Amino acid sequence: MHALSTPDFLPLNGTDYIEFYVGNAKQAAHYYQSAFGFELKAYAGPETGQRDRASYVVQQGKIRLVLTTSLLPDSDIARHVLQHGDGVKALALWVDDAEKSFRETTARGAEAAAEPQTLRDEFGEVTIASIHTYGETIHTFVERRNYSGPFMPGFIQKRSVLPLAPIGLKYVDHCVGNVGWGEMNKWVEFYEKVMGFKLLITFDDADISTDYSALMSKVVSNGNGYIKFPINEPAKGKKKSQIEEYLDFYRSPGVQHIALATDNILFTVTELRKRGVEFLEVPASYYEDLSPRVGQIEEEMAAIKTLNILVDRDEEGYLLQIFTKPVEDRPTVFYEIIQRKGAKSFGKGNFKALFEAIEREQARRGNL
Repeated sequence: MHALSTPDFLPLNGTDYIEFYVGNAKQAAHYYQSAFGFELKAYAGPETGQRDRASYVVQQGKIRLVLTTSLLPDSDIARHVLQHGDGVKALALWVDDAEKSFRETTARGAEAAAEPQTLRDEFGEVTIASIHTYGETIHTFVERRNYSGPFMPGFIQKRSVLPLAPIGLKYVDHCVGNVGWGEMNKWVEFYEKVMGFKLLITFDDADISTDYSALMSKVVSNGNGYIKFPINEPAKGKKKSQIEEYLDFYRSPGVQHIALATDNILFTVTELRKRGVEFLEVPASYYEDLSPRVGQIEEEMAAIKTLNILVDRDEEGYLLQIFTKPVEDRPTVFYEIIQRKGAKSFGKGNFKALFEAIEREQARRGNL
């Protein structure tokens, strides 16, 4: 007899947007347009009646980033940037019912960050509500079924003046959070209990370690798999792990990296490199045993090696991935570019090469 599956009390349609608090949103928006091929879509600021902040919305495929800067020296946004540097404030989740999502999660123990409110303009209405998660990060539930404007009420349409060429980025594959020593299980439990997520996969320090450093990671996912959050914590090693370095410089738990999906990683990474985006480097020796390890793949091995792309295989297929260096001066937030050819996993076979590459960067910064 099959057990009845419990109805999903928090159905999620996907990532609605990711909001960064940054020191200079105008310049950050330029970077995402010129380097990553995002298109400027919307703006809010003094000209739209926002006296304390300016926000630029950029989009490519289903990926929407909101870049927000404070116009005041003593606001929450300014304090966030002072403490963390440029960093992710909100992982916003697209829902059919924001008020219900807020009530269901707060009833299960989530701490409220913003009560449900409905914003209206000539394009319709958007209802939003927020809860706290690790560090100063929040989840904002966004209900926009009755809205046809460029982003949400309070924003006006704004077009890129740059000549733009998208680079094939499609959607957010997963977002990774770094939490403190011994906090991983607490936050996995939060996602399971408060948001109804399931534990997808566990990596321990035997899976993710080098001669010097180690970390632990667990991946949680919502029911339909649209939202996946790996949660990392440091593990004991001879030297300082990348998670410890992140926590030292971000000064709290926070979003470590955002994985962006593409259908053609060779094209996407070629374009990113052309536009000056820097990537972690794995040594040529990584490619010596790649074919025996991952078997037959459709892409040309020479091109993969030239672009320094990593490949891994699981029972369901293979994936190709590459990681940028941090996209700011603090060694905190970075991006992963990922193409899945059937694989549902996260590149476990690449962990050692990848973390050794990160350690080389840490050593250059004097933080290993």
